[in-house]
Amino acid sequence: MRYLRCLAPAEPRSTLPGVSPLLQTKAARTILSIWAWFVLGVAVLTIVPMVAILRLVTAPFDKGAYHAGLLFRKIAVIHQRLNPLWKFSVSGEIPTDGRMPFVAVANHESFVDILLISHLPFEMKWMSKSEFFKIPLLGWAMWLAKDIRLQRGDKKSRAKALLECRDRLENRVSVMIFPEGTRSKSGELQDFKDGAFRIAIQAGAPILPLAVVGTRDALIKHDWRFGYSHAEVRVLDPIPTEGLTKNDVADLRDRTRAVIADALDTMRAERTAAG
Repeated sequence: MRYLRCLAPAEPRSTLPGVSPLLQTKAARTILSIWAWFVLGVAVLTIVPMVAILRLVTAPFDKGAYHAGLLFRKIAVIHQRLNPLWKFSVSGEIPTDGRMPFVAVANHESFVDILLISHLPFEMKWMSKSEFFKIPLLGWAMWLAKDIRLQRGDKKSRAKALLECRDRLENRVSVMIFPEGTRSKSGELQDFKDGAFRIAIQAGAPILPLAVVGTRDALIKHDWRFGYSHAEVRVLDPIPTEGLTKNDVADLRDRTRAVIADALDTMRAERTAAG
């Protein structure tokens, strides 16, 4: 089992374990958040041009943009390690072959889920809403990394996104999809949509379930400042799809949701026990 550690936020409380009361003041959180935003900006300005150069050099032999994408995700790793407010942990059995293509699925608590899951030591192409691709520098890097654009409510965009997922998997690169479709406002696991599971069955790729806890505290609603939090992503056992057909989509979807739900219950119980 491998662990990578990081810290994430919630509105400061006087009993946050392991955090000095002095650092839990509003003034301290303001200063640390300014630093964290500065670090994020520098990381983006430094790494995105490197992603462009690497993509140009590797394009002839890396059709799936595996190496460019892996470099792009390092922005999240650098930001976390230099952000005193966040602690991220990766647990579970991490696949040993980074080029074994999976359809990875996870529950969705916060935008910070993306930064946390990016700590996994292999590349995945993210299915992301089209608005993210319009963000200067970050959107360009997503395009260079061959992430998958999805325009919500557009059937043509959805069909194109599914084809792009198949393309990435055929080029031995995993894809990452939030099957809830949107972030959970309550933190409770929502129903899963069929798309990710249909893709996995069509491509013959295993499902890789991921369970995420703690990211809701990393970004505080209506506040530009980050919060204190410890977030964790747990890699669960892959679910094979060999021999499955389109008639098995619903069963695969429900089995995967149940696996993630059980893992979330376990992780939350562990956190409660640890205080």
